[in-house]
Amino acid sequence: MLRDEIAKALTILQQGGIILYPTDTIWGIGCDATNTEAVKKIFALKQRDEAKSVIVLLDTDNKLQSYIAEVPEIAYELMEFAENPLTLVMPGAKNLSPAVINADGSVGIRVVNHPFCQQLIQRLRRPIVSTSANISGQPSPQNFSQISEEVINGVDYVVDLEQHDHTIKKPSTIMRLEADGRFAFIRR
Repeated sequence: MLRDEIAKALTILQQGGIILYPTDTIWGIGCDATNTEAVKKIFALKQRDEAKSVIVLLDTDNKLQSYIAEVPEIAYELMEFAENPLTLVMPGAKNLSPAVINADGSVGIRVVNHPFCQQLIQRLRRPIVSTSANISGQPSPQNFSQISEEVINGVDYVVDLEQHDHTIKKPSTIMRLEADGRFAFIRR
């Protein structure tokens, strides 16, 4: 089942499509984070200002240097000791679609701890976008049952895993991390 869902989602991502999928936090809308056209489809679906940022997921922290010019050493410690899923907003984004990079050159990256996400990213060999599965301005759904029909019908594929899990989930903690190692919480 897991392998089948990864294969189906992988095909959609490789074709420039967008998926609705479970993560280690809330359900996300995602695509290949290097494909600008796909990222723009997500902004259109969410009716979201393209200046607002989205998060990028990686399967392992040893890939951070592929997408961040200079990863501050403390980044690895913050991720290792974080009690909850942690997104780090770091300067010097590279090798990603310009549509996922903030105006200041930073990007939010989370190393995901979820078997489906990890294996999908591994197979794609590129990071994926993760943004909450809602229309901009509406509350983020805490489980699949709270996702609107508009979002479900607006993606190219809905991953058939964890749809009946009604556990209340919450978004990741977000910290801004400067190149010199200074950091501040954006969302706890």
